[in-house]
Amino acid sequence: MRFKLLSMFAALLLLGACETASTSGDASGSGSSSTAGQPVPGSQEDLVVNVGDRVFFGFDEYTLTSEAQSTLDRVAAWMQSNPSVTVSVEGHADERGTREYNLALAERRANAAMNYVAALGVSPDRMRTVSYGEERPAVIGSNEQSWAQNRRAVFVVN
Repeated sequence: MRFKLLSMFAALLLLGACETASTSGDASGSGSSSTAGQPVPGSQEDLVVNVGDRVFFGFDEYTLTSEAQSTLDRVAAWMQSNPSVTVSVEGHADERGTREYNLALAERRANAAMNYVAALGVSPDRMRTVSYGEERPAVIGSNEQSWAQNRRAVFVVN
């Protein structure tokens, strides 16, 4: 009986994690696709597919690598071509370190990404930062490969 309840709970969690994508083609920033199969300009999907929405950091670092700067150059150009878009810049850390330390490090990462884009001419009023520390890992695991994917800053269209 206990196994059956746990199985049902796991199934409900999996179903709850699923997302149904809208295909209405609206420009609400919901990430929907147009009828031609191309992302709606200014949407989250457009950012992810055509630009890249995240940059990665080294262990205990918040300095931007040349690869991260290249991605952020594209983000800034994309934001300038979509002047009505506002974004949240989410900072993340891997699971190592205390909760408080990881929140502070993730905040520094989000600020580093936002400040770089702002220095390229995007108004800081169009961006806000949020720190999630280790609370929202992109990859589950306790190894260097997983940790490397979790040390990031992510741009999310509001």
